[in-house]
Amino acid sequence: MPMNRRVLDIDAAAETDRIVSWLRENMRGLHRSGAVLGISGGIDSSVCLALCVKAFGPERVVPLLLPEKDSDPASEQLARDLAAHYGVKPVLEIITPALDGYACYERRDEAIARIFPEYDPKRGYKAKIVLPPGLLEQGTLNIYSLTILTPDGQEKTARLPPQEFAQIVAASNFKQRTRTAMLYYHAELRNYAVVGTPNKNEHDQGFFVKHGDGGVDLKPIVHLYKTQVYQLARHLGVPEIIQQRTPTSDTYSAPATQEEFFFRLPFDMMDLLWYAQENHISPDEAAAALDLTPAQVQNAFDDFTRKTRSTHYLRTPPLDMVGLGSPAPVGV
Repeated sequence: MPMNRRVLDIDAAAETDRIVSWLRENMRGLHRSGAVLGISGGIDSSVCLALCVKAFGPERVVPLLLPEKDSDPASEQLARDLAAHYGVKPVLEIITPALDGYACYERRDEAIARIFPEYDPKRGYKAKIVLPPGLLEQGTLNIYSLTILTPDGQEKTARLPPQEFAQIVAASNFKQRTRTAMLYYHAELRNYAVVGTPNKNEHDQGFFVKHGDGGVDLKPIVHLYKTQVYQLARHLGVPEIIQQRTPTSDTYSAPATQEEFFFRLPFDMMDLLWYAQENHISPDEAAAALDLTPAQVQNAFDDFTRKTRSTHYLRTPPLDMVGLGSPAPVGV
């Protein structure tokens, strides 16, 4: 198919029916009788909730609200409104005490304070990590910066050294892994399966936590680009306020969009460029179709390649010795 701006358009009704059938078939294969999933008021979890309700009925779907002290309060209210919209009863599990037990915040803040000694959440400081903007124009590498917001509203940013970056991320990942543990508690309690919400962008580029939000039983939208998830949302009647909401990481205490934290491009442009790369469309052809320069397209292609290569570990299943046979006998 020639490259054009409509190349990712799908038949949302047909795709919904296909996913619903897939969910039902695989739920039977897992010998489970319903679905548990986390909802956050974001587009991906909203679409997954709608698909599960369509597949299993509201009486066999349990949505969990899993906030912690850094979560946006609006997320919980939107998730409650979403649950009411689809006729399901949400379960609230606040994970802050568990994260305190892991010293999640303490470990993270220790690393932040090595860069900004004045940083003190008890005094109202907030923080986030971000990637440089302007990917198409500059083609810069994925080098993170740390931004703090002071109590009086000032913003300070500094380059994030590898050691501090690793500690902040490792500590923050307790959040996704704790949520997954809670999802499995409620799933095992009911003999249900855990349904994950990652889309194609998140899975293939590595925007997820291994054995966290990536550790689930079923991934019904992992084959869909983000813009295709929005197409399903319109078909499934996801509330307009959620469709219009800017996707966020909702991980750090300071607000951070998914674009500034990881993807570096708006989804409508990124998805088309990524489709072009995956389908071996040349930078010249993609540039002509998208009103860009070949250099801008190549900058995006290079970024996609770096992300998929550097996050390969996240998509690698556990390695084992099965299939290599029994140990060689050593005799007596």
